Amino acid sequence: MALIAVSGHPGCRYEEVARISALRLDFELLTQARIRTLMNEEFGAETPIPDKAYPSLVTSVLARVATERHIVYCAVGGEVQARHFPAMLRVHVVAPENIRIGNLMLDSRMDRPAARQLLLQLEAADRADRRAKFGKTRATADLFDLVFNAESLTSEQMAELIETVVVSSGLKERGFLSLAAEAQLQFQMRLRLARFGIVPPDKITLRQKMFANPSEEMFANLLDFYRIAWEYEPRSFPIHMDQNGNTLEAFTPDFYLPEFDLYVELTTMKQAHVTRKNRKVRLLRELYPQVNIQVFYQKDFENLIFKYGLAGRPVEA
Repeated sequence: MALIAVSGHPGCRYEEVARISALRLDFELLTQARIRTLMNEEFGAETPIPDKAYPSLVTSVLARVATERHIVYCAVGGEVQARHFPAMLRVHVVAPENIRIGNLMLDSRMDRPAARQLLLQLEAADRADRRAKFGKTRATADLFDLVFNAESLTSEQMAELIETVVVSSGLKERGFLSLAAEAQLQFQMRLRLARFGIVPPDKITLRQKMFANPSEEMFANLLDFYRIAWEYEPRSFPIHMDQNGNTLEAFTPDFYLPEFDLYVELTTMKQAHVTRKNRKVRLLRELYPQVNIQVFYQKDFENLIFKYGLAGRPVEA
């Protein structure tokens, strides 16, 4: 899939550049307002969204759309979300202050002093928004593939240049985001969101299940906490057979997540055991390339487990 992330300095009309680019390329235009609507549809309009959780939520929404459409994403910080996608183009629009003030005068029908004051307010809001959501007040030029100066280029010209790059680089020909890639990305984003206590509003029902070790039960509690459907050791994969086709060694991943078509293997043991388990995962990927599996290390979920008190949480029928 192709994801074009368009952002810019206040007063540069980068929103117009994004809109024209989406029309020329027949891409889906996702603005911050549209993203908010899609968030509300999935998580509920009443769900509080901490600033630090916002990037993960946006990435989750973008991944959903990217399985069906190419995207032009127009928002502050779009370059951060774009890095999660294989076929992306990050665009930034800048201009001298006098150009931006002039644009605001025309667009908002105000005099120069009022436009200058508005620009200062917009810049302050932009810095505050970036700091709250991404930890930095500005995005450096090295984070972008194209940087345009609106002093010498019109919105139409910038959109035309974007189209030229998209065509010449073959972004559209790469197809949409695969379901397997989306599953991997969604799983990562959901676990990040769990750090902020973002849980869909439906009631959670934990299931009674026997586990081989406590870490598996804790991980199951984490999945239940975030309403991720799971199956425990549902299938074994032969990874070593004799000449007659008899199975000498099989590998049984710990969990299967149907929603993501993803197997998960936990590694919370000593290094020697981890090495053997990694060997099995490698063989599984070689013999069954169609199977999606992710190795999940203890450090990846231990903080979540203890933050939400799930280590000692009883599993109820």
